[in-house]
Amino acid sequence: MSGLPDILADDLDVVFCGLNPGLCAADAGHHFVGRGNRFWPVLFRSGFTPRLFEPADDRLLLNEGCGLTTVVARPTASVDQISVSEFAGASDTLRRKIEVHKPGFVAFLGKKAYSAIIDRSTVEWGPQTGLFGGTRAWVLPNPSGRNRGFSFDELVVAYRELRLAARAGTKRNSCVDGR
Repeated sequence: MSGLPDILADDLDVVFCGLNPGLCAADAGHHFVGRGNRFWPVLFRSGFTPRLFEPADDRLLLNEGCGLTTVVARPTASVDQISVSEFAGASDTLRRKIEVHKPGFVAFLGKKAYSAIIDRSTVEWGPQTGLFGGTRAWVLPNPSGRNRGFSFDELVVAYRELRLAARAGTKRNSCVDGR
């Protein structure tokens, strides 16, 4: 089983960077397929999409100025099957993708991969002080249904903060939901 295709284009507002594909997502060929994953509802409620997208709509994110990739391409049943060294080892490939496509922000979905990539044991949520691949980095809570450290509403607030920052700094400078 192979990983997921990147959904990338030049000059996007945000590239969401998942940790790695889940087995169901890799099998389906679409991002964030897992039952209970809150990514698509959170994107809609935070204003990134004009309607609730389904995983099969993942390529439509490009129309909204957003893209998708993963830190590690290897699908697993659980992110716990990815080591810190595997995340760190994948950083050069990810960095090159970001350098080539030049999004406004790269949003890491969870602290684990970003922490490994920058070789720092602790990172804060939200905007980061350093750039990644020449792009502003942001760390968001992982929307996985297994991540119960954040309620749905807390996820929406965190993702909306990024949406507002991204839209404020883009040529598009429009909001899907008028906020």
